[in-house]
Amino acid sequence: MKAWTRLLPFLRWPRPTARSLRSDAFAGLTVGLVLVPEAIAYATLAGMPPVTGLYAALIPSIVGILWGSSPLLAVGPVALTSLLTFAALQPLAEPGSPHWVMLAIWLSLYAGLIQFLLGALRLGEIANFVSNAVITGFINAAALIILLSQLPALLGLPSGSAMLEWQGLLAHLREPDPAWLWTLMFGLGSMLLLLIQKRLAPRLPGVLIVCIAATVVSALIGFESMGGGVVGAIPAGLPSLAWPPSLDLETHRSLLTAAVIIALISFTEAMSSARTIPAPDGRLWNQNQELIGQGLAKVASGLSGAFPVSGSFSRTALNLYVGATSGWSALFAGLCTLICLLFFTDSLHHLPKAVLAAIIVVPVFGLIRPRAFVRLGRASLDDGVVAVATFVATLISVPYLHWGVLTGFLLAILLFLYRRAHPRLIELGLHSAGTLRDRALHGVPPIAPGVLALRMDASLTYITAPLMDRFIRERLDQEPGLTVVLVCMSAVNAVDGTGTEMLADLQTALHRRGVRLALSGAKKQVLDVLHRTGLAQQIGHDNLFVNNRDAIKALRRSAPESSPQS
Repeated sequence: MKAWTRLLPFLRWPRPTARSLRSDAFAGLTVGLVLVPEAIAYATLAGMPPVTGLYAALIPSIVGILWGSSPLLAVGPVALTSLLTFAALQPLAEPGSPHWVMLAIWLSLYAGLIQFLLGALRLGEIANFVSNAVITGFINAAALIILLSQLPALLGLPSGSAMLEWQGLLAHLREPDPAWLWTLMFGLGSMLLLLIQKRLAPRLPGVLIVCIAATVVSALIGFESMGGGVVGAIPAGLPSLAWPPSLDLETHRSLLTAAVIIALISFTEAMSSARTIPAPDGRLWNQNQELIGQGLAKVASGLSGAFPVSGSFSRTALNLYVGATSGWSALFAGLCTLICLLFFTDSLHHLPKAVLAAIIVVPVFGLIRPRAFVRLGRASLDDGVVAVATFVATLISVPYLHWGVLTGFLLAILLFLYRRAHPRLIELGLHSAGTLRDRALHGVPPIAPGVLALRMDASLTYITAPLMDRFIRERLDQEPGLTVVLVCMSAVNAVDGTGTEMLADLQTALHRRGVRLALSGAKKQVLDVLHRTGLAQQIGHDNLFVNNRDAIKALRRSAPESSPQS
């Protein structure tokens, strides 16, 4: 049974009761009623035909919950992944064209396969290399890009350059036509209603209510015949599962970088939601299993003829808020999408595009968090710099948004390596409390006359070993009277080959000068290395102290008659 549950993790779900099924049915239908219009909106954001949003909300949402780790995570179309899809494909094809759709399908397949392989090979920790600072900078920039991209549809302006949009706005202001005025009312009115509903009645499916009201008004006034933008005809029926047509090698290569970015960014987005949701059965969240679920969901979306999907924070929060208890709620949400695809696509014909823009814009407002930059900067200057650099690079690199992520990632790695290559290395003195403190900071005397005590707050590796070696040799040149060098190893978690060679060479050099080398507080894994390499015998067991207190007592006791190491 254990092997089966690894292959089919949904078999671990608790047996549903009548009460839990009622709760999950209510939650699932509530989320489903929100999902249908959101899916259409996010399809337009990705440059895809509206029906592909429903395809992405059907099978992928079920696959993601069945093979994922979090039973309450709502999987489907989301704003950030849709934007990344649009940005990746914009240089390659015309939005909405058959070639665009084919590229989106391949992009979804690639991103899904990458996530699946990372999860299957238990390499989920790789996602941790994309730091929170990079994610913060990118999400804030992406949210701003999404808002700006939806302004033309929201305000009824011609899409294109900023100058073209400005000229269109001036023309409408000089001669306001009915279609433009209605577009403004649909867009801004829907935005206002959604914001009010979110604040006053968050349990209601506000997106659905606004869509129904706008669709009815649009049909009654003949908004489409005025020249207003509507969703138009959406074909009914289920998606046909098929492998996409082949592409040339160069196109495949151009999709791979974007697929890696989507795989990492979308997973961190899903991860931020899944980590905060308590599992109903008490199981801990498993990032490798979630990668498998998210990857299979993207593959299912591609085979359904749709675009990459991810975990939605807003729909997950709604799912939890309205009382979902298990993954059954996602199945009910999928049922809602299925019914819409089979019977109600005609009802969406008159839905104004301005309303879709409002559906996209309102949740995105919550992604813009300037204070997050301030918090990162206060916690770590490096993180603040990385977040701002990622934000700026993402805005500058439009439509090639992956350069923003790569910029932040590389900068974070460089700063990480720089900090590791320049660890805190201090000389220690004896405090009145009997502990060792930083001599320069606290103005304390040395442990004993002729004793140099130091501590490095890092592992002793090929990066840090030369720094310690230089520090000790420079102090010996400055203070010829030193007779003992005590290295406090309590902060050293590991020693590599370069570290052991440095200690061996240092011990030999100190012995020639009549100076004793002692180590204190070394951890077991460090002592194991010293014994395996013979360095413990070379230094001498009398010079290996269990802790700093023993070292202080021994060195202070022998200070007046300190003799060279034999």
